[in-house]
Amino acid sequence: MPQPPQLTPEQREAALAKAAEARRTRAELKEKLKMGSLSLSAVLDQAEADRIVGKTKVLAVIESLPGVGKVKARRTMDEIGIAESRTLKGLGAQQRKALLDAFG
Repeated sequence: MPQPPQLTPEQREAALAKAAEARRTRAELKEKLKMGSLSLSAVLDQAEADRIVGKTKVLAVIESLPGVGKVKARRTMDEIGIAESRTLKGLGAQQRKALLDAFG
């Protein structure tokens, strides 16, 4: 198996900072969903413009909605036909509509 490319200390530091910012952004997004200050439709719209939000897993977003747990989130995704590994950016129009109908 080939080795990953060697990074300079500056490149490594920049990559770590970028990853930390992405984690912070996703955590803030999920917290806003939990508190109810952000709606699912707003998150889906934001995913189109924001690369970090677009790479967020659909399952993580649904589980962050008030009153939705792990079981309900997975069951609904199975019924709609969304894989657990799907990101917000990768959702089709019909999947978005079905999510909004179920949780909107």
